[in-house]
Amino acid sequence: RLTKGRYPHLRGTLLQYHRPEENMKLLGAKAFSVFLLSNAVTSIAFRPLSFGQQIQQKSNSLQQKCGWGDQKCLSARGGSTLSSATTTVLNSAVASEESTAPVEIFRKDYEPLPHVVSKINMLFSIEEGKTIVTSELFIEPNESYNGESRDLTLDGDETCVKLLALSLNGKDLEEGTDYTLAPGKLVLKNPPAGAVLKTVVEIVPEDNTQLSGLYKDGPMYCTQCEAMGFRRITYYPDRPDIMAVFENVRLEADKEAYPILLANGNMIDSGDLDDGRHYATWTDPYPKPSYLFCCVAGDLGKIHDTYTTTSGRKVDLQLFSESHNVHKLDYAMESLKKSMQWDEDRFGLEYDLDLYNIVAVDSFNMGAMENKGLNVFNTAYVLADKETATDGDFERVEGVIGHEYFHNWTGNRVTCRDWFQLTLKEGLTVFRDQEFSGDMNSKAVNRIENVRGLRARQFAEDAGPMSHPIRPDSYISMDNFYTATVYSKGSEIIRMYQTLLSVEGFRKGMDLYFERHDGSAVTCDDFLSAMSDATGVDLSQFALWYSTNGTPVVTYNTKYEDGTLVLTLTQKSNSDKPLHIPISVGLLDKETGEEVVATKVLDLKETTQEFKFEGLKGDVVPSLLRGFSAPVKLSPASGEEDEEALAYLAARDTDGFNKWESGQKLFTSLIFQAKDAEMTDKTYDFAKEAFGRTLTDKESKDYSIIAYALILPSEGTLAELVDVVDPIAIHKARGAVKKRLAREFATELKERYDELTAAMEGVEFKVDAEAIGMRRLRNVCLDYLCSIRETPEEQTAAAELAMSHFKEASGMTDKVAGLSALASMDGEGASARDEALETFFKDADGDALVLNKWFTIQAMADLPDVLDRVKKLKEHPDFTLKNPNRCRSLIGAFAMNTAFHEENGAGYAFLREILEDLDLLNPQISSRMAGSLIQWKKYDEKRGQVMKAELQKVADMKPISDDLFEIVSRGLK
Repeated sequence: RLTKGRYPHLRGTLLQYHRPEENMKLLGAKAFSVFLLSNAVTSIAFRPLSFGQQIQQKSNSLQQKCGWGDQKCLSARGGSTLSSATTTVLNSAVASEESTAPVEIFRKDYEPLPHVVSKINMLFSIEEGKTIVTSELFIEPNESYNGESRDLTLDGDETCVKLLALSLNGKDLEEGTDYTLAPGKLVLKNPPAGAVLKTVVEIVPEDNTQLSGLYKDGPMYCTQCEAMGFRRITYYPDRPDIMAVFENVRLEADKEAYPILLANGNMIDSGDLDDGRHYATWTDPYPKPSYLFCCVAGDLGKIHDTYTTTSGRKVDLQLFSESHNVHKLDYAMESLKKSMQWDEDRFGLEYDLDLYNIVAVDSFNMGAMENKGLNVFNTAYVLADKETATDGDFERVEGVIGHEYFHNWTGNRVTCRDWFQLTLKEGLTVFRDQEFSGDMNSKAVNRIENVRGLRARQFAEDAGPMSHPIRPDSYISMDNFYTATVYSKGSEIIRMYQTLLSVEGFRKGMDLYFERHDGSAVTCDDFLSAMSDATGVDLSQFALWYSTNGTPVVTYNTKYEDGTLVLTLTQKSNSDKPLHIPISVGLLDKETGEEVVATKVLDLKETTQEFKFEGLKGDVVPSLLRGFSAPVKLSPASGEEDEEALAYLAARDTDGFNKWESGQKLFTSLIFQAKDAEMTDKTYDFAKEAFGRTLTDKESKDYSIIAYALILPSEGTLAELVDVVDPIAIHKARGAVKKRLAREFATELKERYDELTAAMEGVEFKVDAEAIGMRRLRNVCLDYLCSIRETPEEQTAAAELAMSHFKEASGMTDKVAGLSALASMDGEGASARDEALETFFKDADGDALVLNKWFTIQAMADLPDVLDRVKKLKEHPDFTLKNPNRCRSLIGAFAMNTAFHEENGAGYAFLREILEDLDLLNPQISSRMAGSLIQWKKYDEKRGQVMKAELQKVADMKPISDDLFEIVSRGLK
């Protein structure tokens, strides 16, 4: 009745802390009647109705439960929450209409706005408890617009942005006459060409737990505007096709508390103000959409370096972090300089400003953000030294530093027209960062790592309710489409361009793309046209990849006769027409192992297609889908893998990826046989031969390839190969195979472990391919050896080995490996486990990234009482739902543990309870966490129904954010 009656703006107050029916109980019938009848809107929160006091009681309860202080700003479906009832009342004029149900936005409905913003000036007056943002928007007609309406719609989130003043060409505007306000928007009526619109708004960054817009994190204020955060700062046409020059951005703040003031571009002025305040003014000469805006104010330390481009431009490089973390920035700086050099060498792309800044932020929803000239990074992807970072951390820092730098051209200079085109910048830039990482280290290792990730995450997404093409057709919350499909599968589609066109042809296409579209907001079709026009290759059929969801399946059959091999390929996908799929193939002589046909790309363009290889001297073994040339599932037409051929390829294939892949397929067959209690000696012998040959290979110095060849397929990868998933059975079967191989090769594993230990002793710590590979292989051997612990004697031996490894670790990589092995030990190993966990915690000394590892290792432990342990850790003083990294380290990690899927559903119920609290704080993170519940259809009937029931409870939450609502509603379909 409130939301449909006189006080729709009080909906947020009523729903502020919990479900409406519970608020009814809090108020009581008599008080609620007075509440409804009162005309004194501005005094409602202060009337003697026990409303404020009882709401505060609920607030205190949630503070203890969730680990946060003041109730935070939340845009929620069914209610919006502000920092106080007073703010809600003051903002009543901003949204006088009832909040509507979630709106689905469709790609087909795109049309340009009648006006564009050509230039914008901004002033941020930052004070504790509030920030005043003054903006001048220079408005021009949009030549691309052909519609009738000339009104200009500005986006603005009224739950965070309070409008104080609005004027056009110096004249104050009146609501109703000159403009209208509605939830999420301000509509300016027919502004004249060349108009200057001035807005003054108030925001409260301290109350922003969504971490979208301007928010405060520790000693700094910072922004995150992609995808829709700028509307949480001020009113603006917050869409990527509005590219404006941010000519003057001035920040004002207390100088002692916030000595560093940063924004996009180059600083043009700075100085002191009265009352101990100071200012800095920045300008960015390149037009950009609002999602690339950034500003930072904080008390930060930094490191500085320079880089000179090929053309001679000297670029100042500055990396900022909290002062106690500055010593961890050196590796990121080196990675940045390598990225700049690589982009010049590979694509001829130079940096275009005089300054490049990076700021490390502890509370950040994403990995990093490519804001023009001012990148903001999650600390996990920029801070690294040997005492706190694993080799995986170092590799991720290098890759993400490269990714965000490469966005300067593929995302910033050329951006996407609308959010449906997100893969245009993200898929392309992921491909670029993968190529960079491969060139910096090992191409084969990089390819294996990327495909493992694709299969574990993106294939699962393609098989579930969130399946969508890399260019989606619709969304409710764009934040939900920063997905593995858009990023990882998108990068695979870009890689297929290069496979089809060659490295040289792809470079020609890139050059033409930039020549045509520099400074523009464009579409995936524009990219495809550039590639086609530059090379003369017809890519019209290839374009189907952009609109096809799901993972295609390619089956094969071979027949050899009289020197000719006939390869028959058949494709099946969700496309009505056949896709254009590049299949890279090589042939090895069956007798000699010689490669008789080097890698050749076959264009699979029909549903079924034959390819002939003539002039062969003898029978051959085909090596198919080399380098994983297309994101498909490949299987024999018969449904039965030729294990003899797999063993042959695992031993002799010249393609590093397929050599690894063949061994993985042998292990997969063995694991599924173990699951069905039908493990055959033939399959085991093939797998044993591949394992033993790899383990004892002393000629290869690519230790990472050896390590990955010994690791069994992940449970996530295995789950994607069956129609009905029993996660407990898969876990047990994989464990059984692992233990059998460990016992079979216990002597050889220990010998290899000891050899590597001796080789590494006294050697200077390095982060290069060889050193990383040696540590990786040694830790794989440790993992196998510690899996042998059935008897008390074996438990003691495993614990002693793991503890020695832990205590003598030369860096965090080995320390984590030792602790991970210990964390799953019980029986005779329990005391060593507890001692190591306590030591690790003390050694962390409060370091946030190290503590994240401590939480994750325990959440992933293979122990029967792991859920109870996770629940206890949730109450730990160092745990908070407010910090996305910390939340992911415990809750997200547990959701990947097999224990999450226990049949009693306790893991599912635990996650649902977390989501109830988390959605109030940060909808982006709650929606991502909910992804662990939406795959219920893939599981067995009993487990699936329990999961679905918890998902339904999430859907019934009130309020529920649009982000979470979209995920759970798709999951329940």
